[in-house]
Amino acid sequence: MLFTTRPELTGDFGMVASTHWLASATGMGVLERGGNAFDAAVAAGFVLQVAEPHLNGPGGEVPILLWSEAEQKVSVVCGQGVAPAAATIERYTELGLDLVPGTGLLAATVPGAFGGWMLLLERWGTWRLADVLAPAIHYAEHGIPVLERISATIESVRGLFTEDWPTSAATWLPGGAVPAPGSRLANPVLAATYRKLIAEAGSGSREEQLAAARKAWYEGFVAEAIAEFSAKTAWRDSSGEVHGGLLTGDDLAGWAASVEEPVTFDYRGHTVCKTGPWGQGPVFLQQLALLDGFDLDAMGHLSADYVHTVTEVAKLAFADREAWYGDAGVPMSDLLSEAYTAERRRLVGPEASLELRPGAPGGRVPRLPGFPAPGTAANAPGVSGARSPQGVGEPTVAAGAGGVEAGDQVVSPDGSVRGDTCHVDVVDRWGNMVSATPSGGWLQSSPTIPDLGFCLGTRAQMFWLQEGLPASLRPGARPRTTLSPSFALRDGRPWLAFGTPGGDQQDQWSLNFFLAVVHGQLNLQEAIDAPMFHSEHFPSSFYPRGSRPGVLHVEDRVDPGVVAELRRRGHEVEVQDPWTLGRLSAVARDGGFLKAAANPRGAQGYAAGR
Repeated sequence: MLFTTRPELTGDFGMVASTHWLASATGMGVLERGGNAFDAAVAAGFVLQVAEPHLNGPGGEVPILLWSEAEQKVSVVCGQGVAPAAATIERYTELGLDLVPGTGLLAATVPGAFGGWMLLLERWGTWRLADVLAPAIHYAEHGIPVLERISATIESVRGLFTEDWPTSAATWLPGGAVPAPGSRLANPVLAATYRKLIAEAGSGSREEQLAAARKAWYEGFVAEAIAEFSAKTAWRDSSGEVHGGLLTGDDLAGWAASVEEPVTFDYRGHTVCKTGPWGQGPVFLQQLALLDGFDLDAMGHLSADYVHTVTEVAKLAFADREAWYGDAGVPMSDLLSEAYTAERRRLVGPEASLELRPGAPGGRVPRLPGFPAPGTAANAPGVSGARSPQGVGEPTVAAGAGGVEAGDQVVSPDGSVRGDTCHVDVVDRWGNMVSATPSGGWLQSSPTIPDLGFCLGTRAQMFWLQEGLPASLRPGARPRTTLSPSFALRDGRPWLAFGTPGGDQQDQWSLNFFLAVVHGQLNLQEAIDAPMFHSEHFPSSFYPRGSRPGVLHVEDRVDPGVVAELRRRGHEVEVQDPWTLGRLSAVARDGGFLKAAANPRGAQGYAAGR
């Protein structure tokens, strides 16, 4: 057995693993009081909005994969909102934009997280609204312990808040100061919003209460506040200009969370399930399909051959993501077909490729977007002219801010905000399982709506302002999100729910974990603790959509001889600190037991169970 930072938990009652100990403890508390995995996931998800406000919020989104023991199937809950009716390519180009800004109101989609959580609770859960919201309300009213990363994030955007976004300053700079690590930070306005939702839900049946709460959110006081803020205010965003929003009350009223079938791939006795190609999830499956033709067992876990092969396969799969993924017309069956995969597999050579090479599934000619020149956020227009962009990307603060590890984001020297999110997994004693990746609406994405205590998300930045692409901006379309929870069956039975924050890295880190379990024969905690790596070869999904061809990040716990060999093969290897890559958590049903593990990196993820 390998050394691990904590034990793999084993029991038979229930398990919760997430990116924050408060969410994991909340979920376990629900299980202890008779709730099921779906109740626990919802309660934990709302706590994550309060405990990790720099990583997600009520204005964001959530994709969810679940196993229902009663239904004996995997389902996908899509809590990803859509582009407003007024969000046309023509509208943005009239404003002089060739990319959707990475911050501000123009990047907002319909906030789907609330609808996604409510659908999960209504269809599969048992608890009432007031019960699942109680822990989040407690922490919003009384305050959460400020993580070092929350403080660092707020510090990085303090100038933006004080000079351009005063409503955010009022929420996140109590007394005009950045909250110190270890201090207490409350959000009483958000607590009041949730209390009002409970009041408007009334005293009817559980189902009637949930329907009333959904109506209050998407047609009532929440929707009215969002629509008014979007229509009547304007704010500086990452383009450097001042813009209002396009989101209306009709956009919110016309959207609802949905249930879908997963996209699946069978790999070595395992059936892996992901969302459809409106998210990047199927890129995990394409990587598995390509790897199925290589002998990873013979290569050895984390050998030079192993890391090289997995990296080169990722480049091919993510190139297809750029050319083919979006909310409509994706040739998924061709992308996963044996013939197409065999053709693509032949492109994996002994040297590192520096090209972006999408394929031609079914003979279709690939078309890539017109990407910006390779680079990072340092190349983007500044906020307020001379200032560098603040708040862009997913929310881990770039190098230079205190308490932040450099390996889990596209590092920018200007302190721009980049790459992370949240994740939660749950399994209960009845066998139900959940994997959810809530994100968006983080505190630095756009100005706080003062009547609600939260801001809108910026997921529309993943659309392209170029016609004719699968991910082109269209009213009512879902952006091709990076959010990518994972679920796997083994020999046809539910086995593993897992996932990680990390933007474009999610389906690389998750794959590393999965392969470590399947091929490395590691247990869940060993696989999470194992050295991680990822490529930045392909374009980022976040403004300003830069890329770093050939760049490969590895933790310095990878053997130096392996690093040297990878460099000899042409990889631009950047060695990161030993515990900086990956934010995984996982739960499993395995051999009559329930199991769980969580990430030690960042000192906040935790698993709980018995």
